[in-house]
Amino acid sequence: MHKKLFIPGPVDVRPEILEAMGTPMIGHRTKDASALGESVCKKLQKVFFTENPILLSTTSGSGLMEGSIRSLTTKRAVVFSVGAFGNRWAKMAKSNNVPVDKVEAEWGQPTLPEIVDEYLSTGKYDVFTVTHNETSTGIMNPVEEIAEIRKKYPDVLWLVDAVSSAAGAKIEVDKLGVDVCITSTQKALGLPPGLSVCTISEKALAQGRTVENRGLYLDLIAIYDYMQKKPYQYPSTPSLSHYYALDKQLDYILYVEGLENRFARHLEMAKITRAWGNEHFEQFAAKGYESNTLTTIKNTKGISVADLNKRIGELGYMISNGYGDLKEKTFRIAHMADRTVDVLKELLDVLDKEIVKM
Repeated sequence: MHKKLFIPGPVDVRPEILEAMGTPMIGHRTKDASALGESVCKKLQKVFFTENPILLSTTSGSGLMEGSIRSLTTKRAVVFSVGAFGNRWAKMAKSNNVPVDKVEAEWGQPTLPEIVDEYLSTGKYDVFTVTHNETSTGIMNPVEEIAEIRKKYPDVLWLVDAVSSAAGAKIEVDKLGVDVCITSTQKALGLPPGLSVCTISEKALAQGRTVENRGLYLDLIAIYDYMQKKPYQYPSTPSLSHYYALDKQLDYILYVEGLENRFARHLEMAKITRAWGNEHFEQFAAKGYESNTLTTIKNTKGISVADLNKRIGELGYMISNGYGDLKEKTFRIAHMADRTVDVLKELLDVLDKEIVKM
């Protein structure tokens, strides 16, 4: 029995998108491949509200996270972390011999603009990273407020992890002044895992060219240069199956559902889930900074989350236990991609009935 997934990726994928992944292969160095890549990239620019180039990588989002901090840091990076995936970005930097400082908020709290200002004002950094949406804690950072602070430091590159929020929450890359904005396919975009994408600014490209050792496979400058030489093609073998599926899904997102409607649906699901969580338990994320694509809930009743998930699994649903040290202390309900309000309400009704029995 297939379980309806309410976990922070992978997500349930619509049948027509899975079918598109089965499109027969073409040569990945052909004009047809270029046309497919161009179609995907131009549609992604609309999703990100940007005129900046789009880079594609046959990796998870972590691939472009690692590639960006390695490819673009010339002096020192500061990683603002609000959970597990911000910590991962700092670990990536250290693993690549990139000088880095990690500024970790208490889990459940956001990265506030004042702390960004405090660190950037030292002049020590030429790159800073922010997690837009953190799936371990359910925090969505105030990037609009951080953008105002960032204007004071135009020479510092801003990298944003939007892996679990892009296409589920509005991120206006150009308006915010983000230099690199990263996402991947298995979250709010509503595809299987295996492809990551990012925007990249001209400023980031220029700074990256001064970095001597950018790696090879995840060198953002090399990916960009290859896409200029061979229009919209990827330097290594790309997952054309993902390209076909993403092209079709972007048509749905942009022209059938519509971006603003998609953002509104995600917000509605978030509000419903927060209300349910507050009625029965307690929110983990600080009020006003809750994610629109996932809700992390404190296990204030001390139930066995693993047992609860087993029980609802027998009924065809799956949620997520807490992440890392938060396992059993919290649980997470994702509400992203093409999940509908009605199916979310079905899950919450099931949870109501099963929690009473525990």
